[in-house]
Amino acid sequence: MTEKPETKNVSSRQNIRKWILILSFILIPVTIFYISPIIVMMGAGEGVASGSLLLYIALFLLSLVVARLWCGWLCPMGAWQEICSPVIKGTVKEGWRNWIKYGVTILWLGMIAFTFSQAGGIRSVDPFYGTVNGISISSVQVLMMVGMIFAFIFIIAFLTGKRGTCHVFCPIAGIMVAGRKIRNLFHWPALGLSADSSLCIDCKKCSKECPMGLDVNGMVRKDEMENADCILCASCADACPKGAIRYGWSRK
Repeated sequence: MTEKPETKNVSSRQNIRKWILILSFILIPVTIFYISPIIVMMGAGEGVASGSLLLYIALFLLSLVVARLWCGWLCPMGAWQEICSPVIKGTVKEGWRNWIKYGVTILWLGMIAFTFSQAGGIRSVDPFYGTVNGISISSVQVLMMVGMIFAFIFIIAFLTGKRGTCHVFCPIAGIMVAGRKIRNLFHWPALGLSADSSLCIDCKKCSKECPMGLDVNGMVRKDEMENADCILCASCADACPKGAIRYGWSRK
């Protein structure tokens, strides 16, 4: 009797997360100018700090407290990969692939800095840069750009594994991982996962439900839940029948 309300709450949380992701995906033609790294570069070329740049700065600051929560709950690119998950069977292998995104991040940030320097620095701040009345321009060119972006994301994920673009290529992921590393250095309270390995029954439901394809069961057994590729979606915590994984705020 006591487990039914908990199961209902767990199901509700993941249903809410999935519907938020679906809505984020549907709205991408409207919001693309606030998300696209390309718009950041276009604005930088004119000395303008665009809405995309301001969003990425905000995501870095938020990562100091909530790590990669954006990836698990709001990112339309992540939503697209989860929508495609039925045809993406593998998981991203540990090793050099996971390091590519850091190189991409450094290169991208360097290009932004260089482009701003060529334009004479940041001369203005325009959160609505490139939009019409605050909404991304709905045109054939924009829709084609969105289509190409999502085709690229699907190909990367299909070739590398679950949420492969998040693992391998996304520069925003690199920014948020850096924020989390800074938080871990100072140990201020932040959102995260913890686990009690003594409660684990090795059912491996946590690993099966992880949209990033992480070996969550192995993380629980090692009592090490901190992982740069964890997107704090809480799927593992909600899937665990014994409550071995906890989702909440801590200093650890």
